[in-house]
Amino acid sequence: MRIEKEKQMFVDQVKIEVKAGKGGDGSVAFRHEKYVPNGGPAGGDGGKGGSIVLKVDPGLRTLMDFRYRRKFKAASGENGMIKGMYGRGAEDTFIKVPEGTMVKNVATGEVIGDLTEIGQELVVAKGGRGGRGNIHFANAKNRAPEIAENGEPGQELEIQLELRVIADVGLVGYPSVGKSTLLSVATSAKPKIAAYHFTTLVPNLGMVQLQDGQDFVMADLPGLIEGASNGVGLGFQFLRHVERTRVILHLVDMDPDNGREPIDDFKQINHELVTYDAKILERPQIVVATKMDLPGSKERFETFKTQLKAVDSPKNLKVFAISSVSHQGVAQLLQVTADVLSSVPKTVPSESATKTYTYEAPTANDFEVHKDEDDVYVITGERIEKLFKMTNLDHHDSVLRFAKQLKSLGVEEALRQAGATNGDLVAIDDFTFEFVD
Repeated sequence: MRIEKEKQMFVDQVKIEVKAGKGGDGSVAFRHEKYVPNGGPAGGDGGKGGSIVLKVDPGLRTLMDFRYRRKFKAASGENGMIKGMYGRGAEDTFIKVPEGTMVKNVATGEVIGDLTEIGQELVVAKGGRGGRGNIHFANAKNRAPEIAENGEPGQELEIQLELRVIADVGLVGYPSVGKSTLLSVATSAKPKIAAYHFTTLVPNLGMVQLQDGQDFVMADLPGLIEGASNGVGLGFQFLRHVERTRVILHLVDMDPDNGREPIDDFKQINHELVTYDAKILERPQIVVATKMDLPGSKERFETFKTQLKAVDSPKNLKVFAISSVSHQGVAQLLQVTADVLSSVPKTVPSESATKTYTYEAPTANDFEVHKDEDDVYVITGERIEKLFKMTNLDHHDSVLRFAKQLKSLGVEEALRQAGATNGDLVAIDDFTFEFVD
C-alpha cells in the first residue's frame, strides 16, 4: 500500500542546488632551450569547467526524480601542463526535466527560462574558465615569470523547478464531475477512476485524434474546491497547470443526487480561476454538462441553461451535454473543441526559453572591510574573493600580482580608512596576511 502511494504522489515544484565545475589551474613551467633565459615560460592554460544544463526529456512527466537528489555538481577542468599544453575541458552535466518546466533563481525570484519544447536546453550554471599559464605573463621586465592563474570558480546557485503541464485543452471542474472518465473515452489515456473525491492526484495527459485528421492534447486537471486560488486543498499546485491550456472544457455535474447545484459549481470554479489569474477567462471556455445518462439529469440541465444566461459568464459560451458512459454527445464535443482550438494561437511563453544564466562581475568597489572580534580586518566581496581563488599563492610573483590588484581596486586605501596599521592582520576568505603600509 505504501509503495502504491509513492507511485501516485505528484511532484510539480522542487528546489535544487547546482554548481558548475571550476576551471583548471594554469601551469608554471619553463622550457629547457639554449639561449632562452631560464628556459622561457611554457606553462599551459587550464581547461574550462563543466556547465550545468537542463534538457527536456520526452519520457518524463513529473519532477519525481528530484525528490531524492537535490544537489548537482559538474566536473572541473583539467590543469594546464608543461610545454604550453592546455588542460582538457570538462564535459557539461545534463539534467533531464519534463516538458513545461519553468526555472527560477530562488535568491532573486528571476525567471531564468521556460522549457516548453522536446530537446530544448537551458544553461543554468556556467563552468569557470581555465586559469592562464605563465606563458601569458612574460614581458620585457620579467621574461621568466612565476605567475599563473587558478581556474575561475563555477557558478553556484539554488534554482526552483516548477512544472506546468502543457496541453491544448484543459478539463476543469469540481472533483468527481467526470473529467477522468471523459479523458479515458476521448483518448487512449488510462487515468485512475473511482466514485470518490480527489481520485486524480496527478494531471493526466491524452492525445485526441479525430477522423478528419485533427488532433490535440487534452489534460485532466485535478478537481478544484472553494478557496483553491488561495491555496486551499491542492490549490496553487494545480491551478498553475490551467495557465498553459488554450481552450478550457468546464465540466459541470448534472447528477440530481450529488447534493450540489450546477450553477453554484460553475460560478465557484470560474471564481477560483479568475482569482488566480484574470487572463484565464479570456481564452475560450466550453461548458460541458456531464452524467446525462442519469435519471433527472435532463430536467436539471434545462434549469442550468436558463440560470446560465443570467450569470456573468464568458461571451459566446458554448454549452454541451454528454454522457461519457454511453458516449452520448462526446464526438460532437470533441469536433467543436478542435474547431475552436484551430482559431486560437499557441501560447507564447512570457520568458525566453533560450536564456543562459550569465555571471555578472560586480563593480570595482563592491567589497566591504570590517574588524572581527579577534581584531582581524576581514575583506568580503564577490570580486575580491574570486580574484583570491584565482591566485596561485605558491609562487612569489603571483602573490605580488595579487597585491597590485588589491591596490588598484582600492582595498589598500579602504584598510587605512578602517584603521589598519603596519602589522595588523588582514583576512580574505581563508587566507590571512599582515598589512604593510
